[in-house]
Amino acid sequence: MEKVQLEITGIEYSQTHSGSYVLHLKEIHGKRHMPIVIGSFEAQAIAVELEKMVPNRPMTHDLFKPILDVFHISVKEVIIHQFREGLFIAKITLVGEDGIPTDIDSRSSDAVAIAVRFNVPIYTTKQVINEVNNLSEGHSSSIDSLEELEDFDEDADLEVEVSGLGLADLEAQLEEALENEDYELATKIRDEINKRKK
Repeated sequence: MEKVQLEITGIEYSQTHSGSYVLHLKEIHGKRHMPIVIGSFEAQAIAVELEKMVPNRPMTHDLFKPILDVFHISVKEVIIHQFREGLFIAKITLVGEDGIPTDIDSRSSDAVAIAVRFNVPIYTTKQVINEVNNLSEGHSSSIDSLEELEDFDEDADLEVEVSGLGLADLEAQLEEALENEDYELATKIRDEINKRKK
C-alpha cells in the first residue's frame, strides 16, 4: 500500500448540504485534492484545534489524549485507506508500550480530529486519491459530486450507532442532542424513534 501524506488546507461551510462542512485535504508533494464532507460537530472539533482555541469544557476528541497518556499509548498516524461506495474509511494507528502498532477503525472526520490533536501525519493511499480525483474529473463540480457521495456517511454511521439501541437509549440521546443544540442529529434520532413506534 503506497501512502500519500495529506495536509489540511481549509474547512468551509457546504453550499449544497445544510449543516455540513467540507474538509479540504491536499497531498503535500503534489496537486491532488481530497474534499470530504463532515458534520458540524467534527468540523468544530478540527477547527478548534487548528486555531488553538481552548473550549470551556473538553470536547469528545480532547478526551482521547489524557486517556491514552494514562495507558502510555501513542498515536502514530491516521490513514484514509478506502473509498468504497462513496464513503471514506479511515483507521487510527496506535502504539503501546510494547511497540506493536494496532489499527482502530474510524470515520475519516474523527481520524482527522485525532490527528490534529496528537500532531501526527494524515495519509491516504495512492489508489484512494487517484479514485477521488478521477471521479471529480467526470463531474462539473468535484466538491458537489463528492458531497453527494460522502453525505451518506453520516446517515450510515447513524444507522449503525442506533441499530443496537433501545427506545430509552434513543430518547436519552435525543435529549443530549437537544441540550447540545445539535438539531440535525436530534431530527435523525427523532425520526428513528418515530419509525420504531409505528
